[in-house]
Amino acid sequence: MQSLVQLSWLEINTNQPQSLQLSLPIAIGKDQNSLPTSLDSNQVSPLVLSDRSVSRYHALLMYHQGKVVVIDQNSTNGVLVNGSLVERSAELHKVLGSGDRLTFGRYEVTISFDLPSTSQTIITGSQNNPNNQSNTFIPPASTPTILFSSETGLPQTNTNPPPSQSVNAGNVSQNVIAFPPEFFQLPTLEVQSLHNTGLPVYETTYGAIGGGLGSYIWADYLRIFGVAAEQIVALGLEPQPYARYKRLCLNSQIPLHERLRSNSDSCPDNIWGFPSYAWREAWHDFTRGKLDAALKYIWQVFAEPDLAETYTPRSGNVFDSIDREASRIGWDKIYRYGRVRSIRKTNDGRYAIAYSLGQGNHAFLIAQYLHLAMGYAAIQFLPDLQAYRSQTEDFQSVVNGYEEHEHIYEHLEKYGGTVLIRGRGIVASRIVQRIYEVRQRSPQQKISLLHLMRSPKSQGNIHGRAHRTVENHYEFQPFNWPKACWGGDLREVLEEADPETRQALLKDWGGTTTADRHDWKRIVQTGLNEGWYQITFGDVEKVDQLSDQRTATYIRPRQMEGLLQLTADFIIDATGLDAKVHTNPLFADLLDCYNIPVNGLGRLNVSNDFEITELRNGAGRVYASGAATLGNSYAAVDSFLGLQFAALRSVDSLVAAHAPQLHYLNGWSSLEQWFKWLTNQAPN
Repeated sequence: MQSLVQLSWLEINTNQPQSLQLSLPIAIGKDQNSLPTSLDSNQVSPLVLSDRSVSRYHALLMYHQGKVVVIDQNSTNGVLVNGSLVERSAELHKVLGSGDRLTFGRYEVTISFDLPSTSQTIITGSQNNPNNQSNTFIPPASTPTILFSSETGLPQTNTNPPPSQSVNAGNVSQNVIAFPPEFFQLPTLEVQSLHNTGLPVYETTYGAIGGGLGSYIWADYLRIFGVAAEQIVALGLEPQPYARYKRLCLNSQIPLHERLRSNSDSCPDNIWGFPSYAWREAWHDFTRGKLDAALKYIWQVFAEPDLAETYTPRSGNVFDSIDREASRIGWDKIYRYGRVRSIRKTNDGRYAIAYSLGQGNHAFLIAQYLHLAMGYAAIQFLPDLQAYRSQTEDFQSVVNGYEEHEHIYEHLEKYGGTVLIRGRGIVASRIVQRIYEVRQRSPQQKISLLHLMRSPKSQGNIHGRAHRTVENHYEFQPFNWPKACWGGDLREVLEEADPETRQALLKDWGGTTTADRHDWKRIVQTGLNEGWYQITFGDVEKVDQLSDQRTATYIRPRQMEGLLQLTADFIIDATGLDAKVHTNPLFADLLDCYNIPVNGLGRLNVSNDFEITELRNGAGRVYASGAATLGNSYAAVDSFLGLQFAALRSVDSLVAAHAPQLHYLNGWSSLEQWFKWLTNQAPN
């Protein structure tokens, strides 16, 4: 028996959603030549997932006794169904239901079956279909099913299969529930329709979507302004609000003892900013007899940035302080695990959130007020490096600076080698420092560093009489940038500017910069003087793998003929993160459903109170914060101060709208709340 099933996933090499309709049986693996072409006289549909985490012949999907099953073909990394490992045996199988999540290595694939016919483009003769079997390819822009990101579990589109239908698998009938239901295609939902699904429906007053630092800071402000923890729900994937941020820090070579690119009074745990991180660290060292260190921190705060380097907190201290505040406000009562798939207005002036709980379980949350803080949508990866990894399946030699890549430094320490860096911002500078430290620990090894930049930089950005300094083609930015954005003339200038002027100002003020630190400048100059660090300029033509497994980057140098080959053992892409809202499936769905415009930077249009006005629903309101809001009236929105400012403006807006339990903080009530913070008492 043959029947169509639909497999949907996010292609990890290109970060693009993919969806195929294939006939059972389906063989899945990374090598099409290793996949069977027939099974019990039935033609096998091949699905090739080009990643080293996938085995050559990884798994088989087929009918067995009238049911759709998956069989692990003794794969290296195994097969997971909704997070549970399938036992490796050709004699055993796992029965599947429509909507189940299958994990093959780094791929998470959603399976749906008993699908309606489609008139989408037919692909034949592709690498996934060498036998010229007709498969239906559904383009990402018009796919009629939910495509989930393997990292976030968020929907790729707002159209879904029917909520429930009868599936005939042989002589067995079963009831299949698609999620979110079909009525989530509508811009406004009947509340009763949620209850009619039979799934759990929860209600709250304030809903924070994302569950990260932005959600935590918003919830913190709500608590301080009078809201009970029981009236706030934050949906996210990890209980620690800084979990994702911490991973990015560690991967980009900012360990817990190193300092963040932030300033002393940017305190995510402290709305008042006092005592600042500098005062806390000074007191910590003073009580342990380290008077010189304590005085140094105090001097930095008073003399920065002209007479002393700007003070910045250690990342470990920041995470510890957030843990303390999260415990104080009852974050464990606020946070819930949930992969948000879709958000819609309800007919009673609220918002319905459809989310998954794992293991095939789903639920709805209805909230009066929402806050969206999804963080950066993706990690940027240079196209030529994407192509290299796709062609060679080499995920060890070519990495992104935000990926875990400790193996590179371990290799250098044991065997030496050459590293090529792409990009010249804060991540690049941290990688340079880490390689310098490896050289210091292993002087017997020959370790060299190539730094490829597109073009020389002789002058920094200029705005009025101010300009940034440049040294060795790095542009430096003072650490008081967030302060200037939120408390000085820059904020007022940007607020009053028209959209076109705003884009020009952000271009002047922004750009790729790194920390203005004397120790790091010394490292770069030492490397250039000693010859183990070289800077090269040019445009990349291609990246190849050599016979000895090293990489060859072919560049076209500026003002030179021909190609230049740069040979390295490792390449690290340090070009940054992607915050365009269309990259985030949840934002893309909302923009499409409610015709929400984006600004000149491809981010959300929000008001000065950070409200997405197009989503207002009677008394209901939706706010946003973080990188997704850059390009409006404020800059540095992804900084600690930026998240705090956005939370403050949105909560002030809710107070003015007489939202439940919220009260203005006057001088006395603010002082009272500060004493509660100081003594680690709950806000109310």
